[in-house]
Amino acid sequence: MFGVIGGTGLDKIEGLVVGKYETIKTPYGETSEPLAFGSIAGQLMIVFIARHGKNHSIAPHLINYQANIWALHSVGVKNLIGINTVGSIDTRFLPGDFVFPDQIIDYTYSRKNTFFDGVDNPIQHIDFTYPFDSNLRNHFSRASRMLDLKFHTSGVYACVQGPRLESAAEINRYENDGADIIGMTGMPEASLAREIGLNYALICPVANHAAGRGLNKDGISHEEINANSEKMALNIENLIKRIIGSYGN
Repeated sequence: MFGVIGGTGLDKIEGLVVGKYETIKTPYGETSEPLAFGSIAGQLMIVFIARHGKNHSIAPHLINYQANIWALHSVGVKNLIGINTVGSIDTRFLPGDFVFPDQIIDYTYSRKNTFFDGVDNPIQHIDFTYPFDSNLRNHFSRASRMLDLKFHTSGVYACVQGPRLESAAEINRYENDGADIIGMTGMPEASLAREIGLNYALICPVANHAAGRGLNKDGISHEEINANSEKMALNIENLIKRIIGSYGN
């Protein structure tokens, strides 16, 4: 079964017929919101959760990533799609494009980032060489091609703490580190999914150029990010439907 975690601009999926909402009790506390169990096109089963909760009320560093991932796994999700809105450090990635990153750099701190901390569960050291599932990423590309979307098949995602946006100097630093796009929610979501055995990959809609770059050389507003994210919502929804509908065919 597919799970989808919605991000900025995607707190629901149009066309998702919800059969039930379920509050899942987890060993790690409450999820961002109850899980929505439903179907697309009358038959494609999906579980959906908005990581920022209702009305985008939970800041990136306060999301209970452990609870969200554990809950999705507990109800039978095997393939998990994360929708993570980003700014593009590489100005070739334009607002409206999609990026399917193949690597990630974690700049976050003080987030509960493992199920295996030696307290509740024995310590485990997972392999994280390639953090995203290659089969899912390849399928994202095929589905995007069918929909004639503009997409990029690889990129390095820099995950920062937030919720503030970055300075131009910080963006220069992340570029020097090898990052192409920047967001606030890719970690520890990716590593937790790997720990618990989920096939996980990111769809990253580009909402803006990063601070001091390209179209945002003089600054970025939260309103701009939200507006661009909302413009992309229909493409995101169509892409999710195509991915889930044709996966394995």
